[in-house]
Amino acid sequence: MPTDRLTRQMAFLVEADKLKTIVRRTPLTDRSRLENSAEHSWHLGLAAVALREYAPDGVNMLRVLELLAVHDLVEIDAGDTFAYDSRANVTKESRERAAADRIFGILPIDQARRLRADWEEFEAFETRESRVANALDRLQALLQNMAAGGGSWSAHGVTKRQVLERMAPVQAALPDVWPFVVDVIDRFCASGAIGNDLER
Repeated sequence: MPTDRLTRQMAFLVEADKLKTIVRRTPLTDRSRLENSAEHSWHLGLAAVALREYAPDGVNMLRVLELLAVHDLVEIDAGDTFAYDSRANVTKESRERAAADRIFGILPIDQARRLRADWEEFEAFETRESRVANALDRLQALLQNMAAGGGSWSAHGVTKRQVLERMAPVQAALPDVWPFVVDVIDRFCASGAIGNDLER
């Protein structure tokens, strides 16, 4: 017979599978459909592996991977809040905290505390690892939108000021990647996919 601990761990993993059903606003690079949050989380893990040479010295990339693995689990209950939706962002924190209580609470108490602390660390932006994890989170969406010809930027009338504000964690945590980000933003402003509200 499985122990209560194993039963709770398995229940958590089954619950986590629901992240595959949470549809984001960002299209796949082939534009065939919108990505889901589990695909987004996987892509972030791969980005951490592929781009680790750009992280500042001393950053624990295993810790970054741990933060990325749990950072969006709350979306199972709270849904994905579109970065540029100011109205939905007003209630985002309260929705996600309630979700964290329930979802991490499925685990045995020691793991519940640890994974909840991982999620809190990601959200707080206070450690080097959380800043790198957040930068990768922002960068992944930029890559998706770039490859999809404007993606959610075009679909939702996003402006240059909004994208630059959203991408600011990349400049702070991964400064060697920042010129790439600026080049993408400038090119998509020139094409009209991003509204240029900074040159009026």
